[in-house]
Amino acid sequence: MPVVIDVNAADDQRDLVHRAVQALAEGKIVAFPTDTVYCLAANSFHEGAVARLAAFLAAESSAEFSLAIKSCDEALDYAPRLPPLGIRLARRCWPGPLILSVDDADEDSLVRRLPEPVRRLLGAKHRLNLRVPAHPIIQGVLKLAPAPLIVAELTGPGDSAAVTAEDVVRLAGEHVQLVLDHGASRTHLPASMVKISDKSYELVKPGALTDEHLRRLASFMLVFVCTGNTCRSPMAEALMRRRLAERLECSLEDLEDRGVWVLSAGVSARAGARASVEADEALAHWGVRLIQHESQPVSDRLVRFADLILTMTRGHRDALLSQWPEASQRVCLLTRGHGDVADPIGGPIELYRKCAEQIDRCLANWLDEIDFSQIPVWRGGKPPPVPPPQGQG
Repeated sequence: MPVVIDVNAADDQRDLVHRAVQALAEGKIVAFPTDTVYCLAANSFHEGAVARLAAFLAAESSAEFSLAIKSCDEALDYAPRLPPLGIRLARRCWPGPLILSVDDADEDSLVRRLPEPVRRLLGAKHRLNLRVPAHPIIQGVLKLAPAPLIVAELTGPGDSAAVTAEDVVRLAGEHVQLVLDHGASRTHLPASMVKISDKSYELVKPGALTDEHLRRLASFMLVFVCTGNTCRSPMAEALMRRRLAERLECSLEDLEDRGVWVLSAGVSARAGARASVEADEALAHWGVRLIQHESQPVSDRLVRFADLILTMTRGHRDALLSQWPEASQRVCLLTRGHGDVADPIGGPIELYRKCAEQIDRCLANWLDEIDFSQIPVWRGGKPPPVPPPQGQG
């Protein structure tokens, strides 16, 4: 029977991480709690452990093997040509309950360095499944382990999932050597598996993420940033929404249902402030208003979710990159290096109008940068609203 360790009773969870790393290095199969249900894991470089895991789960027709990796960035080591849509979903969902199923034909993939039997197991359907579980224990193991893990969610008769350590012992018994018990899973649903191709995705195994959530998560998100989010960035947001609606031939209200989110935020903004009266008046020429706008500060999640962040000044860009250097490829100056968009605050209405005109001229060029073929469009009615993260949440 396996050794079962109560995670909550441990004096230092780092000791559990080291113990699990050692067990995996010795070729043992370890059961981990995850952000979904319990999974069984083996060292991807240990052929014997992977073979035993595969043999045990062979009777499970629904068993899917995934390569558990550290992060979204590491995904490109194993799927170098992961399409932008796949990168977007990975950035927004990982760590989390998403398995990305990608084409296994890339010769530059680090999967080619794994033992041949392991490669055959992972690419049995000419697809490679990648996952970044969110639980801190398995995250700690992935950071210390010299190789990624082969993982599979444990299910029983009728595809019932292992949601407790007791379920693991009952279903796996002697086939698992170490079980890390962290109580019942937060959800009884498995991870959702999404098949990614160049310009589309398919939910091939429903789970914790529904099709409606994935539709929103696959949307393109553009964020404008200024200082207080009451003047320049709200004007940019409203003007860009107008241009996008014209390009997509839809109403402003239907933009989100066409797979496009346009937001704004401020590096020194407080939540809930209204747009300035002058900024709202300056947009009258374009037939758009800011009366519904509420300011929000830039947040970790907003930066992580954004596909493109356009700042009004170099100072705003520098402020973002000092805190989120990993976003450097997605944070750009609105003017493309041709000066800043000066703050009209406190000036006459004519200054606000000139500011809006400068912003709108810049937007015309950025509109051509958006690859609309990478934005999934769905039909057949609106999905339930699942808005992107805002504020500090």
